[in-house]
Amino acid sequence: MAGAHDADAGARESTVLPTGSPLAVWVAAGAVLFALEAGALAAFVAGILADFLSTGASLAGVASAAAPVVDALEVARSAAESVPTLLSRETVPNDGYWNGQRYVGTFLGLEPAFAWALRVILVYAYAFAWAGWAMLGYRLYRREIRDIEWTPRDDMADRFRSHTWGLTGLTIVFMFVVMAVFAPALGPTTVDENMRNTYSTEFSYWNSDTGTVETTLVGEANLDTQSTGTQSRVMPFSYDQYGRYHPFGTLPTGRDLFTFIAAGSRISLIIGVLSVGLSVLLAGSLALTAAYYKGRVDLGLVLVSDAVMAMPQLLLLIMLTKVLADTWVGGIYSGAFVLALILAGTGWTYMWRSVRGPALQVAERQWVDAARSFGQKPHVIMRRHMLPYITGYLLIYGSMTLGGAIIAIAGLSFLGLGVSPPTPEWGRAINLGQDYVTTGSWHISLIPGLLITVVVTGFNALGDGIRDAIDPQSDAEGGAAGRGGGA
Repeated sequence: MAGAHDADAGARESTVLPTGSPLAVWVAAGAVLFALEAGALAAFVAGILADFLSTGASLAGVASAAAPVVDALEVARSAAESVPTLLSRETVPNDGYWNGQRYVGTFLGLEPAFAWALRVILVYAYAFAWAGWAMLGYRLYRREIRDIEWTPRDDMADRFRSHTWGLTGLTIVFMFVVMAVFAPALGPTTVDENMRNTYSTEFSYWNSDTGTVETTLVGEANLDTQSTGTQSRVMPFSYDQYGRYHPFGTLPTGRDLFTFIAAGSRISLIIGVLSVGLSVLLAGSLALTAAYYKGRVDLGLVLVSDAVMAMPQLLLLIMLTKVLADTWVGGIYSGAFVLALILAGTGWTYMWRSVRGPALQVAERQWVDAARSFGQKPHVIMRRHMLPYITGYLLIYGSMTLGGAIIAIAGLSFLGLGVSPPTPEWGRAINLGQDYVTTGSWHISLIPGLLITVVVTGFNALGDGIRDAIDPQSDAEGGAAGRGGGA
């Protein structure tokens, strides 16, 4: 037996030794991918930390004490933004003009539409390269690093890889997340230039009437490129009279619709992830508590959830959004933070109802009783022996609930609530274009509406794929599917 064990160990060593090369290549590839966008990542992290610290210091009344740190973070962000990156607007610019002979200011002198399309292709190629790098790392981990050859998670991953509908949803969600993360680089222009400081930004253009290159303010040009019907409009995939390219056309204000949508996707993602994350944390904690203690604790939580669910959610959202709009919490990220809190506070009940049943089933298992008999503390039992068995349900309902949160955010913005203007949001774009649906400027409402439908469908498809991967025997017409839709 000892000889056989030594032989097996030697065989394993012989298979592990050659893995240094693929692992080294994998690590080197990750380092290269990171280096290509290190400056942008550092600027993003420094900006988030500066905003968070500034907001927290203001709330605590110690803004003056935190000012040096905030200033240092701002300096760090400015320094990081000056670092050249592959996907920056400076590396692949599309803001150029025709001088009568060729394009000036665009990447390699390309037409603005082609330069913009090239940058978009590079952004998504970079994102998919990261996705491929992560998948390769997981395969190397399973084949070369992990001591055991098989775990139940391997079957889940294999089932998901063969789930066409789930993979479709994952692809849609991935492309949506990439749009949100790389929003500043994806737009043909920037939010600052095209929406906020329009009358302090100049650009050059070719005046075909005079045959010369002239300059004008972005705000003045926007007044001439408004989409307000059939006679005055800039349609998708076209140029305006100033030579600016608009992939999705323009808004009634003359601003670029694609830039508006790209920036709005970041707001939708932040609010959705924050609200769903809080709902998952609250629902999971309360479900484990109710399942462990049962009795009066479970009954009390049932009554509380019934009371919250009995409230008209839409009216409650409208009321709280309006009441808290002028408070300090309503000013954080243009009302995005308070909207996430409201969605989490009113939506956790559906998710809690969905995971309460599985948590009660896990609480009756023998290993939970054994852990109690050994004197383990309740929070240790819930975290180690119960939480892993409801995590899959939380993932399923979380992904489905995220799609519903995006719809709710868009609906409130359509009504003029939630995220305060002029912060871009998809529902506000639909609101701006509702008067022109039957005119030649139909694209203003149609494009963001279609994107909302596709993204929400993607999140639901992803939830279906996760559900079928975790429980291949689940019935699509009942059980998890029904509860997920309710959540």
